[in-house]
Amino acid sequence: MALNLIMLGPPGAGKGTQAERFARARGIPKISTGEMLREAVKAGTGIGSRARAIMDRGELVGDDVMIGIVQERLDQPDARGGFILDGFPRTVAQAAALDGIMEDRDRLIVIDIVVPEGELVRRLGSRMICEDCGANYDGLEHAAVSADHVVMPGVATTSAAEAMAAVHANARPLRCRRCGGRLKQRSDDNEDVVRERLKIYYRETEPLVDYYRARPTFRSVNGAQSPDRVAADLAAAIESVKNRRLKQAGGGAAR
Repeated sequence: MALNLIMLGPPGAGKGTQAERFARARGIPKISTGEMLREAVKAGTGIGSRARAIMDRGELVGDDVMIGIVQERLDQPDARGGFILDGFPRTVAQAAALDGIMEDRDRLIVIDIVVPEGELVRRLGSRMICEDCGANYDGLEHAAVSADHVVMPGVATTSAAEAMAAVHANARPLRCRRCGGRLKQRSDDNEDVVRERLKIYYRETEPLVDYYRARPTFRSVNGAQSPDRVAADLAAAIESVKNRRLKQAGGGAAR
């Protein structure tokens, strides 16, 4: 049974980290929209050439092109045994098109990682980015583990900005796990900008969550926990869907 998985969740929920972690553990590809676009353009396929022309004009790639790129990517051999989609679908139209692509394959499992807005603001306000490779580190605790040496603040702080200022004052430069480059705070992650981005996300994504919510393969996971706890709950949610499928298959065979 192939594991065909969609990860939903707002910025700062940690869906990319969890998707990558789960993909490594299960030996299936984690597929993001950015990666798909880059691969299609590099390969010079018909749909990739269309995407390049659109991007060269400074325009956004539309649903029809994006859906074509997704179909091409999911038809590749490494995705036949399962995959994790991160960043697609983003709209109900894309979700409906994906259902068409998946007609002759095992059903999609949809995981929505849920985190309270206040916690998302805290995480995104302390997000770091590598100056060299652009890797993101969400949240103070995740960035700090890659530091050469960190002295945590001696008093409780009330905001992500205060926490980061205290750490910066007592630490050597934080370093990227991927390339060793210096980490810096993102300039666009102040609280007002973060709250506006979250507002846009909820407005655009709520219909998508509603589209999937009634399905027996939909699960919500509490993302306001440690990464290990979220990973464990994610694995348990996916196992519950698989077990339900096996019971249904067994019942069908018995009849």
